[in-house]
Amino acid sequence: MENTAGTAGGELRLLADLVADGEVVVLSGAGLSTESGIPDYRGETGRRRPAHPMTYQEFTGSEAARRRYWARGHLGWRHMAAVRPNAGHRAVAELQRRGLLAGIITQNVDGLQQAAGADGVIELHGALDRVVCLECGARSPRAALEARLRAANPGFEARAEAINPDGDAVLQDAAVEEFRLVGCERCGGPLKPDVVFFGENVPPARVRDCYALTEGAGAMLVLGSSLTVLSGYRFVRHAARHGVPVAIVNRGATRGDADALVRVDAPLGATLTALLDELGRLDEPGRLDEPGPPGTGRLGGPARLGAPGR
Repeated sequence: MENTAGTAGGELRLLADLVADGEVVVLSGAGLSTESGIPDYRGETGRRRPAHPMTYQEFTGSEAARRRYWARGHLGWRHMAAVRPNAGHRAVAELQRRGLLAGIITQNVDGLQQAAGADGVIELHGALDRVVCLECGARSPRAALEARLRAANPGFEARAEAINPDGDAVLQDAAVEEFRLVGCERCGGPLKPDVVFFGENVPPARVRDCYALTEGAGAMLVLGSSLTVLSGYRFVRHAARHGVPVAIVNRGATRGDADALVRVDAPLGATLTALLDELGRLDEPGRLDEPGPPGTGRLGGPARLGAPGR
């Protein structure tokens, strides 16, 4: 498998040719948001970072686990609410604006793709800016919950040591123990972020929508995902089985490399901006490099492109 450095040359043209035909389904992962300052779980090696994500079984089975999650999440939310879309998010939104996309499936829960201007995004794993009651199922905005948590925990000033990809801050146990939870305003039940936790199933209707979108696609473009988790990888396999060409842009190897017609190992923002240039339809040169306003975060073998030796 040939490796070449940079994003110039025939490999980028192959990617542009796939996208130019239209009806492309984008499948994005955490790597698309790292340039916005949100770390991913695995990095370029594909190995899981030390952070231990909360599982669904832990969250639902233990009030102490929920207290730990919400104490960390309460402080981490300040960071998540402040992040903004990057050039990669804006490039995807621009591809949609030009009519080249059939749809967007994101594995991310940060809302940045929508904040960049994309419409109709399927949030495979839900969204951090909503909460759901585990008893009555009522949904409400995360911002309203954060205001209630601030009121219930005046002076809560534990210092966050780091921010994890699911919006958690790293806290000492003593700080967690003093944190006061609040319940559902409708029934008083425990609240959960409206995201799919590890160990929890993606809603079946959402999965069916993704399969249907994949089957009718002209191509699938995977952005910033190692595809290690089956919830996203299954759509790449589904595309391959239905003869839908797959292109992957990711830092490091992915589980779906064998199914990829084009494989790009390079930074997402620069690569997608170069893709727009290659397509030759930039209406507003330089717009993708402009930062958004504060608070906009919604929070044969394959051709390869990337660093030598990968």
